[in-house]
Amino acid sequence: MSGAGEALDALLALMRALRDPHSGCPWDRSQSFKTIAPYTIEEAYEVADAIERDDPERLRDELGDLLFQVVFHTRLAEELGRFDFAAVARGIHDKLVRRHPHVFAAPEALELTQLHSSWESQKAQERAARGAGGVLADVPRALPALTRAAKLGRRARRVGFDWEGAAGVRAKIDEELREIDAALAAGRREQVGEELGDLLFTLANWARHLELDAEQALRAAALKFERRFESMEQAARARGMALEALSSAQWDELWRHAKSLERED
Repeated sequence: MSGAGEALDALLALMRALRDPHSGCPWDRSQSFKTIAPYTIEEAYEVADAIERDDPERLRDELGDLLFQVVFHTRLAEELGRFDFAAVARGIHDKLVRRHPHVFAAPEALELTQLHSSWESQKAQERAARGAGGVLADVPRALPALTRAAKLGRRARRVGFDWEGAAGVRAKIDEELREIDAALAAGRREQVGEELGDLLFTLANWARHLELDAEQALRAAALKFERRFESMEQAARARGMALEALSSAQWDELWRHAKSLERED
């Protein structure tokens, strides 16, 4: 048995011990699919964060945490007689073979656009085989909102429902802004929230038409804001200024200074 196989068997055995009804951990024994799911999502984000920070040691640790989530879920399923870890591994193995016919069935060199088309076609066949209700039926609701909005747009595009191009989406953004302004002017708070959601949905799909990832773009903007704000804090401390006492003009000057430091870098 390979080192990887031995390590995985040890992890599976550990999970069984933690869930043992007599000698296991009370916390682990009390968990269910629903209570563990938030941790699974959190661990996936921590993997992404380790990648963003280019921290290989932390990435290794976070991948271990994410793997443990998979092991936990499969143990819960095994206890209910539904499936085990081997079935999960076989399932993803067989799925990847199906989705890579250009590698395993009839080897051939394909362009990236052809690969994408082949991949999506195979996924559509799989959805049809398991009786998925409609074009949008199995888009996960737990996805980050911007990511899900773009994915819904891509799905709808397959059957011809989409803007003709990025310019059409841009015009829709102006329309949504006008509707927000109208709702604000009328004092309709609930409608403002709805219209804001429409605007964000449209922005996510504008990014899709521009071949950009809205979620990644927003994450990058948030990181940039974080860097600049920390720079402002440092500058304020160096000048003996209390953040809570700063005027709008002082904040603006600190912000411009933080931006200038980034340009110098």
